[in-house]
Amino acid sequence: MMRSKISRCLSAFMVGAAFLLGNGLNLSAKEVVKINFFANENDEDFDGSMVFKDYVESRSNGEIEVQIYPNGGFCSKDAECLDAIQSGALEIYITTIGGFGNVYGPAQVLDLPYMFPDDRVTECVFDGTFTNQLRAAVLEEGIPMRLMAISNTGGWRNIANTKKQIRTPNDLIGLKVRTIKADVQIELVKAMGGNPTPISWPEVYTSLATGVVDGTKNGITDIVGMKFHEHLKHITLDGHAYMGALWFFSEARWQQFPRAHQRILFDGFQHLKTTARAFPMRKQVPAYEDFKKAGGTIYVPTPSEKAAFKAAAAPVYDWYLNKFGDEWLFKLENAVAQCNASVTDEFLTATQPKLRN
Repeated sequence: MMRSKISRCLSAFMVGAAFLLGNGLNLSAKEVVKINFFANENDEDFDGSMVFKDYVESRSNGEIEVQIYPNGGFCSKDAECLDAIQSGALEIYITTIGGFGNVYGPAQVLDLPYMFPDDRVTECVFDGTFTNQLRAAVLEEGIPMRLMAISNTGGWRNIANTKKQIRTPNDLIGLKVRTIKADVQIELVKAMGGNPTPISWPEVYTSLATGVVDGTKNGITDIVGMKFHEHLKHITLDGHAYMGALWFFSEARWQQFPRAHQRILFDGFQHLKTTARAFPMRKQVPAYEDFKKAGGTIYVPTPSEKAAFKAAAAPVYDWYLNKFGDEWLFKLENAVAQCNASVTDEFLTATQPKLRN
């Protein structure tokens, strides 16, 4: 009789527990952090997010759960995602420089052509005072998005087209070049004499195939990953823009985390950006080979040709100054100069003649 009562009690307990769990009651009460981006699982954004997830969940002893939504799995349009992160419904969202320029106009300074000389200087700038200043300015503007890190999402923007090799700015005259809906990119194509044609990302392949556009400005990994090289036959490595990726955390949600968790999340972003910066460099090696195997030609401008491209882009700087003033351009130019000097000094120190004792 006693055993029968115990059995019934155990059964009732198990049924009750199953009911509670089945209805979503989390007895351990984890904090959930959601990441949304539009790239797929083969992209560096996903790789960085996975490293972030592993770091945050392990260092918090499971107190924070990171949920990753690639392919726009949480929100599928930029405006929708921006609303979600600003309201706190979404914790983490990634934007390109061009996309963020539509939210905070002065940030378009990061997309000014030929501003950055190489990866090392660029990453130095993004890891320094300039990013801190940009983060503070965005929050002071009342935009509830905290800039956590700047990584890379595809290498460098280069000029690719279906018709001819581009060696000088004049070679772009009359060409229809696909851009995103970002003023700086549109102004750059205009300055070179081309016809800027804003087209959404899913429509680029068909637009190249049908001649709606003659070319585009993308990194090689995106070109090959999206099979644009089936139509693009020429690419000029002018490196006019670093394809930065800005990782934002919802300010409303950030303030809800205890200080110890904030530190874990912040450190996680540092691991994320290291991963996301490295993967495009590795992936571009086979991508260039695939481009050549498909019959494509690759041209590297000489220093004098690169200078000609930069000179031709001067109207873009005038456009920016007329619209936003010189405050952010001065800050960025100063940051680039300081980082350039730091990188050069590191080289000179490492390669100085051996001193005798």
